Amino acid sequence: MSGLTVNSTTATTSTATSSSSSAAGTSASTLDYDAFLKLLIAQMKNQDPTNPMDSSEYIAQLATFSQVEQTMKTNTKLDSLLTSSAISQAEGLVGRTVSSDDGKVSGEVKSIKITDDGPLATLSTGDKLLITSGVTVA
Repeated sequence: MSGLTVNSTTATTSTATSSSSSAAGTSASTLDYDAFLKLLIAQMKNQDPTNPMDSSEYIAQLATFSQVEQTMKTNTKLDSLLTSSAISQAEGLVGRTVSSDDGKVSGEVKSIKITDDGPLATLSTGDKLLITSGVTVA
């Protein structure tokens, strides 16, 4: 989720979203549907004609791949939903005063950057504060 920023001056979001970068990263390391079908066809062409593979095995392979593909799509949509939720929550913090659990860092939130660790607030004092449990919002 890194790369999302909410600023107090614009109150909009700038998204160099990780969903596109993570999708690009996963597509290079995973097998897509077309590649799977090519492998399946190659397997069918090169099987032993005296002992062909059972058609139920092909169906099971297709069903398994389809299930994995749907799970990947669901995860992508869930990531998008979580990012939207984080942006909405971050917009609500801009202009508010936050304090760390120990009280050492405090100030008005000028901008929020959504990171993999959670929302990172930039305060009017120039300090940065990761918004986690224990942070007080006033």
